[in-house]
Amino acid sequence: MPLVLTRRDVERVLTMKEAIDAVEEGFRQLALGTVVMPQRPVIRVEEHHGLHLAMPAFIGGERETLALKVVTVYPDNPSRHQLPTTIGTLLLNDPRTGALQAIMDAGFLTAMRTGAVSGVATKHLAPASARTVAVFGAGAMARTQLIAVKEVRPLTRAVVFDPARELSEKFAAEMSQRLSLDVSATDDVGACLECDILCLASSSRTPLFDGSRLRPGTHLNGIGSHSPDARELDTETIRRSKVVVDHRPACLAEAGDLMLPIKEGAFSEEKIHASLGEIVAGMKPGREAPQEITLFKSVGLAVQDAATAALVFRKARAAGVGIEIEI
Repeated sequence: MPLVLTRRDVERVLTMKEAIDAVEEGFRQLALGTVVMPQRPVIRVEEHHGLHLAMPAFIGGERETLALKVVTVYPDNPSRHQLPTTIGTLLLNDPRTGALQAIMDAGFLTAMRTGAVSGVATKHLAPASARTVAVFGAGAMARTQLIAVKEVRPLTRAVVFDPARELSEKFAAEMSQRLSLDVSATDDVGACLECDILCLASSSRTPLFDGSRLRPGTHLNGIGSHSPDARELDTETIRRSKVVVDHRPACLAEAGDLMLPIKEGAFSEEKIHASLGEIVAGMKPGREAPQEITLFKSVGLAVQDAATAALVFRKARAAGVGIEIEI
């Protein structure tokens, strides 16, 4: 009988450190060619400014995993309906038989795996000396970005920028206490650009800053925009950066941050340095020089969901968490 796991159940068993390890292994398998992951279909619900996405993946290797996540992204939800922007449900199947193993809430899981992939990217691309981080956005995804970066770098300070000052102040107060870290809200984009690591997790459809102002040695994680006509990063940022993507086909189909500079003729697919999996698997180098500006661009992949869900399922079984049901 399948196991039903609520958001609270997932929160109870899933830690960021373990999520980073699981996602890193998922990307290694992706680079090794053991992952089957079709490009996700997207239904745009224009009347309500929403997206509906289906994200299936099979991961081979020692721990085979078969999963499907259905996720919706509705940016108006928090203000209009008091609901999260991102809502998801995940089905986990036994890859040997196809039998349903689990049905789990994927809202918290999505935020955690999105943070985890930036944790993996930061581990391989950010300077070892990085101690400060700026977070653009103050939602659930922004929170897990900061949590993940703190797992892989010994941070001393963080700043958060959001157009809604009350949200950034709430973020700063909460995360300062949660992480025992100096986190402050700011309205000064320039102060953000002084940090060693920048995490872009906003809902902005236009660039957040002028890329000519980036300091040499900066590392960026761009996870907020994931549609062809939206971008958090301007063309100058892309031009100046060593660009690493989560998955070339996905980014070239969905990432306006890259697609728009390509359309302008200022960038090309050939200038993408590597996929994250290639770096994790040792096929290509990560950071090679202290002064490099490195950029990890992610649109979010089903392999992240599958790897994280398998971890959640194993831990829930071991801890006796969740309820079995008969369908």
